[in-house]
Amino acid sequence: MNADRSTLDGLRIDRTNAPRRKRLSGPVVAGLLLLLLLAAGLTWWFNRAQPIAVRTATARSVASGQSTTLLNASGYVTARREATVSSKVTGKILEVLVEEGSQVQTGDVLARVDASNTEASLRLAEAQLNAAHKALEETNASLAFAELDLRRQRELAAKKIISQSDLDSAEASARALRGRHERELAEVDVAERQVGVWKQQLDDTIIRAPFAGVVTSKNAQPGEMISPMSAGGFTRTGVCTLVDMTSLEIEVDVSESYINRVEPDQPVTATLDSYPDWHIPAHVIAIIPSADHQKATVKVRVGFEKLDPRILPDMGVKVAFQSGDKPDASAPPGVMIPRAAVHRRDGRDVVWVMHDARVTPRAVALGAPNGDEIAVASGLAAGEKVVVGDTAGLTDGAPITETTP
Repeated sequence: MNADRSTLDGLRIDRTNAPRRKRLSGPVVAGLLLLLLLAAGLTWWFNRAQPIAVRTATARSVASGQSTTLLNASGYVTARREATVSSKVTGKILEVLVEEGSQVQTGDVLARVDASNTEASLRLAEAQLNAAHKALEETNASLAFAELDLRRQRELAAKKIISQSDLDSAEASARALRGRHERELAEVDVAERQVGVWKQQLDDTIIRAPFAGVVTSKNAQPGEMISPMSAGGFTRTGVCTLVDMTSLEIEVDVSESYINRVEPDQPVTATLDSYPDWHIPAHVIAIIPSADHQKATVKVRVGFEKLDPRILPDMGVKVAFQSGDKPDASAPPGVMIPRAAVHRRDGRDVVWVMHDARVTPRAVALGAPNGDEIAVASGLAAGEKVVVGDTAGLTDGAPITETTP
């Protein structure tokens, strides 16, 4: 038994001189853990879901029983009062005092035409008037002397001092001078009228604003010829185009098939193509009693309830003719959102609602459409934001960022 133990002891490995394993210190372990956390954080950062840029709109509340849209149409903003201001005389333009966008009042000077020839003619007419006055003064003196002489001749004839022939001669001279006096009075009147004509022509060389408005285009430059009638070549027929911004309205062509849905003073909601989210109250001014047989349309004039500087001539506009019915207090309240915010998903109407920079799909119950908007009867509250447009890349809870429309 002892022999076996000694034999086994001889087989044991001697680890007396073997090197000892070094243990990792605490700071080294903390550094390794920090590196691992940093690597994990960088991996998450680069692999995280990127926010999707979307356009949003805010659901706005509507009154109960809001009037419904009977007809949608499109047209243009027009100015009821617009003029291409021209000159009454033909001449060379000396100066143009306005630019595009200038606001002018009635009677303001817009341009001046060369008046040198007119001024010379006016001076000639004034000289002729002065000569007529001088001739009249001379005739007046001669007539006064002739009247005195005639009175003396009559006294002498009554005393039989002179013959009847001398009296007749004195009366003929007086009558001739009276006729000359009347003629020269008429000549003075003609000369005065001639002076007035040239003064009017001189005033016509100054082009003034016929009404208050805004200059929308400048059509002539100094040095160019202008004429009230088209003369061909390089002759201008107008200095500028003036628009009265207080006369802006909408002209819409409505199909003959639907003109029975339009009536005077009917409420209208107008939406400018430039501001699709701005709904402008308006009303029907008149239905033009004439149809265009080529287009089968009837022109309708629509007036704005209140003008705004953002409304400009020739802007495209969409109008929605409203029913004008009185609100029904029993009708449930709702909100309005753009039609582009509603999508079909699994057979239901769905909107993507934004909350804390993330989106969630939500089923809604829709009401009546109103132009580019549609009513939501339930499922959405006023003030909530919904995604408008393409939602193909959205998922439930996906991060998003809003963009300017």
